[in-house]
Amino acid sequence: MKTIIVPTDFSSTATNAVDYAIAMAKEINASIVLLNAYQVPVAVTADTPIVIVAEEELRNSAKFHLNKLKTETEEKTSGSVKVYTELRLGDIVAELEELGNSIKPFAIVMGSNGHSGIEQVLFGSTTLKVIRHIEWPVIAVPPGKKYAGIKKIGFACDYKQVVDTTPSQLIKDFVNSFHAEFHVLNVDFENRNFKPETPEESLLVHTLFEELNPVYDFIENPDIEKGIDSFAEKNNLDLLITIPKKHKLLDGLFRKSATKQLVSHSHLPVMCVHE
Repeated sequence: MKTIIVPTDFSSTATNAVDYAIAMAKEINASIVLLNAYQVPVAVTADTPIVIVAEEELRNSAKFHLNKLKTETEEKTSGSVKVYTELRLGDIVAELEELGNSIKPFAIVMGSNGHSGIEQVLFGSTTLKVIRHIEWPVIAVPPGKKYAGIKKIGFACDYKQVVDTTPSQLIKDFVNSFHAEFHVLNVDFENRNFKPETPEESLLVHTLFEELNPVYDFIENPDIEKGIDSFAEKNNLDLLITIPKKHKLLDGLFRKSATKQLVSHSHLPVMCVHE
């Protein structure tokens, strides 16, 4: 059975992601694991670190909220979705990696940004950290976004080293799970990104995804994020797949990258998959 992991800090952003994951799980007959990873806050003084809240107190509080969320989730599904919980002491990225390696999830579903400044800074940045370090597919759900089925999926493609950088089987399995229409999206402006190898790379993309009968959409826009966002809204895309590639000059995945902008500001759920 497929399994969806939903990390939660019990904020409104995280709870909305839980609701999104529930509806998705019902459609594809998946189970859900609700994960809360908590850390003991420590104040550093001139002499010695001081624990602000006792670990047992934090654990009991987290356990109470996690069990409450599980009950609410089971009620929403009328028991049609199996719901499990994982309560862990530690960093969310490290705990997600360990849990993911253990159960090999279909996807990890998280909120992308919060309504309040605090939620945006804390939970939004956590989602980006997870995307950067976790190898499993991560679906970032915008605030307030409700699941209405996944009928149209867009795949953002730059036609560069596609064979080496595209996890094609993972993407094909995901698209087939929803019997979705598959769109390959390329954003360019005045052919600035067209290279001598582009035609060959385009053919390789078609070879990789031929069985999905892809629709190819070429978007004319100087801004990748705005181009995809506008296309998604006009064409009713339900989800965007992107590959956050490393760029040495950008020192990692998310400094001024299109993926970070898409995840942070998109009104569309974004699934990030690694090379």
